[in-house]
Amino acid sequence: MVYHVSLHLYILQFLTRGHGNCAIPALLNSYTMLSISNYLGEDAPSLLEHICEKITAQDIVHPGNWQQTFIESNRPAPVLNSLARIYGHGRLAHTGYVSILPVDQGIEHTAAYSFYKNPIYFDPENIVKLAIEAGCNAVASTIGGLGLHARKYAHKIPYIVKLNHNELLTYPVKYDQILFGSVQEAWNMGAAAVGATIYFGSEQSNRQIEEIAVAFEEAHSLGMATILWCYTRNAAFKTPERDYHTAADLTGQANHIGVTIQADIIKQKLPDTNYGFRDLKFGVYNDAMYDALSTAHPIDLCRFQVANCYMGKIGLINSGGGSTGESDLAEAIKTAVINKRAGGTGLIMGRKAFQRPFKEGIELIHGVQEVYLDETITIA
Repeated sequence: MVYHVSLHLYILQFLTRGHGNCAIPALLNSYTMLSISNYLGEDAPSLLEHICEKITAQDIVHPGNWQQTFIESNRPAPVLNSLARIYGHGRLAHTGYVSILPVDQGIEHTAAYSFYKNPIYFDPENIVKLAIEAGCNAVASTIGGLGLHARKYAHKIPYIVKLNHNELLTYPVKYDQILFGSVQEAWNMGAAAVGATIYFGSEQSNRQIEEIAVAFEEAHSLGMATILWCYTRNAAFKTPERDYHTAADLTGQANHIGVTIQADIIKQKLPDTNYGFRDLKFGVYNDAMYDALSTAHPIDLCRFQVANCYMGKIGLINSGGGSTGESDLAEAIKTAVINKRAGGTGLIMGRKAFQRPFKEGIELIHGVQEVYLDETITIA
């Protein structure tokens, strides 16, 4: 499948070599639209033609308007410079969308499990090389991994230094996010942004919120942007009938807390269900809020997440999910289409790319970036 994408990209590059032919952009869009539609399969009409009627396209701030949002904010001018570095880098530069390579799985899922398919990524330099070769807007990884080669690469691609991680050597396993590094260390290596995870709903979430709120304030004071992985985590969120960790209402509320502590970009898993508060019978909710804000359509569920990011003023990037093999590209393209049409800001995709040969990882990332470069795929 990745070789099919490579052929697509070769044709796209060939089409763009011409000069003075006004028919080429239309032909290019027509071709990419057809290609993307093929990967969506039977879901193509629903995903490409859907119109959000609960929270409309006119209700949200569209990607590309981040400058106006932050110019009016309390962010210091150097933070805007850092955001401009991220939004202005790579194949999606100046489109308002971002493609970020995150590789913190050496900690989050153990290094052996993460890298046994592709041992070259035990060497963190290859993580940075993959992001550069794939034309990503930025690379996100651990403070140790990025720091080891900071003088060589920090000026070549924006660094997002992940400050905290889960620790997997405690037995029995516990789920907590603890600080592995400092904001000052990230600044010293020339990072454009710091990233952090909060497990909303966990026993440790209050401490994590307090720690990361302080870290984000310090990052802004030093001129770095802030990106928050807003994950829900509680054993009670998973029932025999359904896993509500990816419910639109629970993830949406996690997003809303994230923007409240001044994250500049929110990372969230794509929602695939709803009614977490109602079905689990906790929090504050009523049936009317669900009817007013969303439907069961995947783009409407993602629009629910965008709305919780101050109606799109803070960009929402969805994660690409784990690698399942042959279907990785189709799954990633579907996620990108949902994110883009919902009003999201891009995709942050790691395992689908680095758990395959280097060249194929580049081709897969390029295939997903084509969704955001295709002007015929619009906000629903």
